[in-house]
Amino acid sequence: MTTQNKLNTFALTLLITGAIDSIRNLPASALFGSTLIFFFIFAAIVFLVPAALVSAELTANVDEGGIYQWARLAFGKRIGFLGVWLQWINNLVWFPTILSFIAGTAAYLIDPALAQNKYYMVGMIVPLFWLLTIINLRGVHVSAKFTSFCAITGLIIPMILIITLLIAWLIAGKPLQIHLTSTSIFPSFQHSENWMALTAVMLGFAGMELASVHIKDVANPQKTFPRALAISSAIILATMMLGSLAIAFVLPYDQINLVNGTIQTFAYFLSAYHLNWMIPVLTILLVIGSLGGVISWVISPIKGLGHAAKDGFMPPFFEKQNKYGVPQNLLLTQAVLVSIVCLAFLFMPSINASYWLLTALTTQLYMLMYVIMFLSGLKLRSKMTYSAQSFAIPGKKIGSWIVCLLGLTGCAITLFVGFIPPGNINIGSSFHYEMLFCSGMLAMILPILFFYRYQSKVKQGTEQKLVDVVS
Repeated sequence: MTTQNKLNTFALTLLITGAIDSIRNLPASALFGSTLIFFFIFAAIVFLVPAALVSAELTANVDEGGIYQWARLAFGKRIGFLGVWLQWINNLVWFPTILSFIAGTAAYLIDPALAQNKYYMVGMIVPLFWLLTIINLRGVHVSAKFTSFCAITGLIIPMILIITLLIAWLIAGKPLQIHLTSTSIFPSFQHSENWMALTAVMLGFAGMELASVHIKDVANPQKTFPRALAISSAIILATMMLGSLAIAFVLPYDQINLVNGTIQTFAYFLSAYHLNWMIPVLTILLVIGSLGGVISWVISPIKGLGHAAKDGFMPPFFEKQNKYGVPQNLLLTQAVLVSIVCLAFLFMPSINASYWLLTALTTQLYMLMYVIMFLSGLKLRSKMTYSAQSFAIPGKKIGSWIVCLLGLTGCAITLFVGFIPPGNINIGSSFHYEMLFCSGMLAMILPILFFYRYQSKVKQGTEQKLVDVVS
């Protein structure tokens, strides 16, 4: 790829922001009312900023980007594969949630009641994911252009609009569902379910490290990556916190729908201002923005998994790349598995319950990957050679320890609260929820043992061939 065709700071910022900053995360955060301010700031300190700093440092100073390369250099190939497996497998669980948001939002063009129809949801999200898979088969440059277009038209414009409508609502003195006071913004430590908000917020901030797999597609990555990550972090924090507040201020918490709560809020705002004609337009924009947000997640973890396949953790079938350098068999296998996971919507008592179960499961798996990433950052800090122009976490070793320990603290708290059933969502019995949750965790993690065994056999076979050749 020529220098002219490589991604610059603006394009990379849009790629990162479009992949992470998502309007679909707003209803889940809004459920927790005024305390969401605390959780957004807390999550930024113990997760968003540390993840951005560690990702920037590792990307700028390690030749190959991505969690697989970082963990492999720090702790060996097996931990590297565990890291990229967790990054990839959590997406299998996450894809149905973002796709259900798209399907639920699109229902407003036909019949809003369809957003609560399980069969409509499954019938929409499966074909949507296959469409995104086909786009990604054309290569990262095509998907990056698609993401940039979607981020501008379907993310930035609606985010600005919902924040503008909120400001106009406050100035006009219209009724509010929550009130911000010095005490209401802090969660109760006596009620552990309040901390469930952290699950939604942390997942909303996850994904900073994904852009690092595109290091070869970026112009001057040592400077471009840190700059893009800093700009993206500021945009993501501001827009997600204000957007969530917009929903919490306007909709009663028992009327917030996790699947189509955002378009609900827009419809409420626009109806109050007699601008109903804008609802279909906003619906289309939200669908476009969400599609762009999924694109990067479809391909980025797959590229990391492809590196692991080359190291013998998977059969040669999964190494095959098409003419655009995309591991097509991995991508197509992922599409099949996501289609199967989507059936989870048929086994929970409500769409909200299915959505939350998949969100919590995704967050737990992703936090485990971030534990590996922060530990890798600490381990590699003493191994990396820094040039005068490359990015490094301020404060040298002490700064790295502080940043990584903050990140590990955020991950540990999120892992703990992730097992607590939410009190404000109909999930059926707590036992049913916990059984599905724990079963899901085991089903996602245990396959790693098969790939470890496969890699050991491949390694033994290779060593035996060398012995035979020598003898």
